Amino acid sequence: MITRKSWTLAAAISLATSFSAASSEGGLTEAEKNYSPYAQSTMPRNVYWGDSHLHTGLSLDAGLFGNTLRPDAAWRFAKGEEVVASTGVPVKLARPLDWMVLTDHSDMMGIATDIKEGTDNIMAVPKGKEYHEAFVKGGSAAGEAAFDLIQSFSQMTVPKQFLEDYSPGSEVFGKVWEEIVNAAEEHNEPGLFTAFIGYEWTSVPKGFNLHRNVIFRDNADKALQMQPAVTQAPKGSTDPKDLYKWLEAYEQKTGGRVFAFSHNGNLSNGWMFPTETTYHGGVVDKEFVEQRAKWEPHYEITQIKGDGETHPTLSPDDEFADYENWDVGNLDISELKKPEMLKGEYGREALKQGLMLEKKFGTNPYKFGIGGATDSHTSLATADEDNFFGKSTSVEPSASRIAHPFIKNDMGEIPGYKLVASGYTGIWSHENTRTALYDAMERKETYATTGPRMTVRFFGGWDYDKNDVYANDAASIGYAKGVPMGGDLVGAKGKAPNFMITASKDPMSGNLDRIQVVKGWMDKAGKLHERVYDVAVSDGRKIKNGRATKSVGNTVDLKTATWSNSIGDAELATVWTDPDFDKAESSFYYVRVLEIPTPRWVLYDKVRMGAKVPKEAELVGQERAYTSPIWYSPK
Repeated sequence: MITRKSWTLAAAISLATSFSAASSEGGLTEAEKNYSPYAQSTMPRNVYWGDSHLHTGLSLDAGLFGNTLRPDAAWRFAKGEEVVASTGVPVKLARPLDWMVLTDHSDMMGIATDIKEGTDNIMAVPKGKEYHEAFVKGGSAAGEAAFDLIQSFSQMTVPKQFLEDYSPGSEVFGKVWEEIVNAAEEHNEPGLFTAFIGYEWTSVPKGFNLHRNVIFRDNADKALQMQPAVTQAPKGSTDPKDLYKWLEAYEQKTGGRVFAFSHNGNLSNGWMFPTETTYHGGVVDKEFVEQRAKWEPHYEITQIKGDGETHPTLSPDDEFADYENWDVGNLDISELKKPEMLKGEYGREALKQGLMLEKKFGTNPYKFGIGGATDSHTSLATADEDNFFGKSTSVEPSASRIAHPFIKNDMGEIPGYKLVASGYTGIWSHENTRTALYDAMERKETYATTGPRMTVRFFGGWDYDKNDVYANDAASIGYAKGVPMGGDLVGAKGKAPNFMITASKDPMSGNLDRIQVVKGWMDKAGKLHERVYDVAVSDGRKIKNGRATKSVGNTVDLKTATWSNSIGDAELATVWTDPDFDKAESSFYYVRVLEIPTPRWVLYDKVRMGAKVPKEAELVGQERAYTSPIWYSPK
């Protein structure tokens, strides 16, 4: 009989003997050393969810429109804590985010707080005193004052003293930047939550939205060595090329890493993606395309101010192109939209134009990865339809917010019901840290959703087997045989590329309707084309000639703002081969995943608060995901 004591001793002797034997034989075998497949692995096995564009009360417009929350509250909310909104309402995310970038406007950071407090420097300027007194009165007077200052910023007529007091080098500007950076440092928890340092460069000449968000790979020791770039005089410029110079100077001075990415372009009136001349009258030449490609590897394709994938005018054969489009005019509707402007505003068209510019100059300036963000000015990163706190504090949940236009003047209107509960970015990475997530964004292994956290993988290669998608570790096969989203296909091997695609529903959202591949290409004559292919559809529907014509259906109950997952599928997967491939033609492919119809936020407002909804307002929509493309070049 072996007692517990003697068994323990025997086990210890056995282990010691084994260790001694291994040591005498030259240490562990390769199989033993690599037994755990996850140790020291940098394969991107996880998707991390975040918001790359959020404002606090430190931003000029957010603060003037009532946001009293500073960075600490924004970070705590993103990490899953319950906070109290500026309107006094308790608010919490259904699920915490994994990472976030706070991007307060760099121009005149902190001025909104000082106007409300009536600081000495504000009161010394006649306009400043006028604004302060209006905020003391409150109500419509405060609203008019806020709009007047924001309009003067848009039209570049801000009082000179304001610009001097709230520009890089001033005491106030420096203190605000330190608060932003230090708050990010405090909330950054490597492995658990990533708090990126960032800001928004707010170029808006003539009301044309050319904003870029700047994201740092670095910590405070480097980020505080330079203050953010601004767009207004005396130390600013609205030319993106001057932002590129700032980025270059930062990296040279600090040895750090930083890049910029464009705000969705549908309020730029065609100037976000120029192909011939830039807004400042410069030409789109070799220098421009190289600088843009270097400093802007990412693009924000969807957010609260509209979806920026494509437009029915640009994609007339795409029945899903008419989704949350904003096409009235520029940011302040001082100039109305013309059809010819649209091609310079939408992501899909920019990807196509990039092929043309690459042929002309040897570099593709619009070879970007895809992401989504909220651009919320409430300090609250809410992108869920049933938990939507709006663009600004002035339109946080109320029975009347639908009637409150985003912008309205004699030229036109963007109604309040057009605001979009969007979006988030999924990043494929091996760990949740600043360096790993930043590197994944830079290599473009990202995708956008309009809010739901569906899991999407997209690989391209030449040798995928139809059964690879069902393997127990399909991702390993994806990397071994090809490239992930954001990659480049090389070596055509005389055959068409094939793509391994998987999509799983967000467990808290709708089932999946379909997976589509969107292809863009340039033919031998230099003409640009696009086509949408249905490659996997739910409920056993048939695909013929690349399309499934039968609708998935609609289960939304308009009386209760509920729906049923009795239609659609929880998962879709396929290996798809391009039936129209020509190895001589440059092309790109990205995946669009559609959910079944679910309620928009306006329907929740109608049911919950009795809000009056105009007949023209959409009550139901199909949430979606957009992956970064995979590119093919004959070179």
